[in-house]
This record gives sequence, structure tokens and C-alpha cells, in this order.
Amino acid sequence: MIITGVAVLAGCFLAGMLIGEGLGLLIGVEANVGGVGFAMVLLVLVTHRMRKAGLLPAPAEQGVLFWSAMYIPIVVAMAASQNVVAAVNGGPMALLAGLGALAAGAALVPVLARIGGQAEPLPPVTEEKTMEDVA
Repeated sequence: MIITGVAVLAGCFLAGMLIGEGLGLLIGVEANVGGVGFAMVLLVLVTHRMRKAGLLPAPAEQGVLFWSAMYIPIVVAMAASQNVVAAVNGGPMALLAGLGALAAGAALVPVLARIGGQAEPLPPVTEEKTMEDVA
């Protein structure tokens, strides 16, 4: 069943890459525009839909979780290194757009932190507790 999770991830990746390539052609850029982002959004939507329909058993979900944990940092790092080279060669507008996105993201951190309200704090940890008490 883990192979089902990997197949879902692979399908979302391929669909995201096709959407990114199509969007790049549509706007006249010879690059994949947001393919990794589209793949991640598709993965979230597809797995949510499959989970609600009961089509994603626990082993398949573990396959998705494992490979998505491996996939996200590697692909994003690869895309980021390519984008930095293109941005530096592209001139100041690309750098200003990147800095603007960074500033907007930093400004939204307090807003996102307030969503969901306050949770009850955890009890204080005492030195008398042993590992047997915790387990």
C-alpha cells in the first residue's frame, strides 16, 4: 500500500510540472513557472479528498508523508538555486520582487500566529519525572 502513496505523489508531481510548463508557455517564459508549488497544492487536495472518501489507507498515507518529507526540501532547494541565478542575471526588478515577497511574508507572521487562538499551556516539567513516568 505504500506504493499507492508514492504513486499519488508522483502523479501530483507530474501534473504540477505540466501545469508549470504550460503556464510558462502561456506567459511567454521559457521556464517552469510554479510547477513545484502546483504539485504540492495538488498533493494536499488529492490526499485530502482520498482521505475523506476512505481511499487512502494508513500505509499509503505513510508513503505520501515519507516521500513528501524527502521531496519538498530537495526540489525546493534545487529550484531556489536556479531561481537565484536567473534573478541576479535578470536585473533589479527580479530582486525587488523577491524582497517584496520576503517583506510580505515577514509581515504576515503575526497575523498567522493569531489564527486559532491560544492553546492551554503544557504542565511544567519537573526533574523528578523519570522516563518511565513519561512513557
